[in-house]
Amino acid sequence: MLPKRYDQARPFLTLGIILLLWAFVPLAVKTFTRVSFFELQAPLTVADSYVHDLQGYFASQLHSKDELLDAGRQVAGLIDKYEFSVQQNQELQADILRLENLLSLPPMPAFRFEPARVAQRDFSGWWSRLVIRKGSNYGILVGSPVVFSGGVVGRVTEVHRYTAIVDLVTSPTFRLAASVAGDNRPISYQGGVNDPFKSPRGTVEFVPLDIGAAPTVPRRLVTSGLGGVFPPGLNIGEIDNLESSPDGLFKTGEVRLDERLTSLSEVTVLVPLNPEEL
Repeated sequence: MLPKRYDQARPFLTLGIILLLWAFVPLAVKTFTRVSFFELQAPLTVADSYVHDLQGYFASQLHSKDELLDAGRQVAGLIDKYEFSVQQNQELQADILRLENLLSLPPMPAFRFEPARVAQRDFSGWWSRLVIRKGSNYGILVGSPVVFSGGVVGRVTEVHRYTAIVDLVTSPTFRLAASVAGDNRPISYQGGVNDPFKSPRGTVEFVPLDIGAAPTVPRRLVTSGLGGVFPPGLNIGEIDNLESSPDGLFKTGEVRLDERLTSLSEVTVLVPLNPEEL
């Protein structure tokens, strides 16, 4: 009986001994091992991403010429629209620079835009993150904001040679100074534990008592610009529920995030021109 029980418990004993030994390994060795393992795994992740892109390319060959021509016309229309938006953006940037000079204001953080393809997604209950196909080889920096057409995606937390890890706005470890659109008072935003089969959500704290929100009358949540990491005015989501906090001094609530966060294939990293601003 005892030998049989010992054989059944042997895997657990072995695992316990390995974990005990690992606990006494120096931190530098643990960090080196983890980074080395990720760098060895990264080529497989990137290769898998390229295979999916190739599958999409061959799938597009099955469309008829009429469908492709129609898609081309739509793309041409979008290009015209974006070219006009670029001209407007240049005019607005010139106005901002003029006002900064007139009011002697410190300049806003400057970024360069680095588009990146999503290689892998991880939406487990403990964290929400993306792996993108660019790293230190493109000058990506830890702490760089990541955005898309709908607003904030997250923040770069790790940078490797050819890849980088992005902590998503849905992650419980993601915190950000925000404000309600049209109100410059700062409030605190934090991600939460999200069910992968439900709409992504976050939470807000320290909301002033005179601000209200409900599912029928949501309030748009944007970045405040405090902290110098994210530019002000970027969309985060919509506050659709607010309740008084236990101390009665502020309100807390939930934020409905963009549904596209769970299916992004392309993002843009805002790489600071002055890294010391991070």
